[in-house]
Amino acid sequence: MQPQAEAVVQRLKSKQLRVTPQRFAVYANLLARTDHPTAEQILSDLNRSAPTSSQATVYSALQALRNVGLAREVLLEEGVSRYDANVEPHHHFCCQRCGAIADIAWDTFSRIDLDNLPAGLQGKSYEVTVRGLCDRC
Repeated sequence: MQPQAEAVVQRLKSKQLRVTPQRFAVYANLLARTDHPTAEQILSDLNRSAPTSSQATVYSALQALRNVGLAREVLLEEGVSRYDANVEPHHHFCCQRCGAIADIAWDTFSRIDLDNLPAGLQGKSYEVTVRGLCDRC
């Protein structure tokens, strides 16, 4: 087994997740990307060489990866779920022209004090989404 493949297997096993070919393929695809793909984009990638995955299988694998903390769902636009294997705290930049998405380091912005919210509101977490134009646009 290749070193990268072995790392994927070990990460899945470390979270007590059964290593199925589908979970392996979905997680390996996510780890290799930085564009925060949709489930449909992952499915298209996986079926490019040999169409063997179904939409239900990809969604099931993504759900399992989310449940054990190996992936997160990112909602950057209405009605579109994107997925990210970077589960460390970070923010996002979205280009309003081409749709490119980039991670922004957590410490880029000053910390938001969640204790200063209006009375009755209890903040647990936050992330910032910056919208604008990327360097290619």
